[in-house]
Amino acid sequence: MKISARNKLAGTVIGIDKGAVNATVQIDLGGAVIVTAMITNTSVEELGLEIGKTAYAIVKASDVMVGAD
Repeated sequence: MKISARNKLAGTVIGIDKGAVNATVQIDLGGAVIVTAMITNTSVEELGLEIGKTAYAIVKASDVMVGAD
C-alpha cells in the first residue's frame, strides 16, 4: 500500500458495528490504545475488514488537533 500520509498505525480490528450506511471500526494498536473510525459499509466490504485482521489507521496531519491543560 502506497500513500502520501506518514502517520500509518498498524493494529488489529476488534470491532465492526454496521449501521444503515456507515460502520464504526475499532482498531487495537496495542498498549491499551484503540482507534475508532467511521467509514462507509461499502468501504468495510471493499477493504475486506473482519475482526482479527490487520488494518491501518492512517492520520492526515492537517486533520489532527492537539490540546494541553
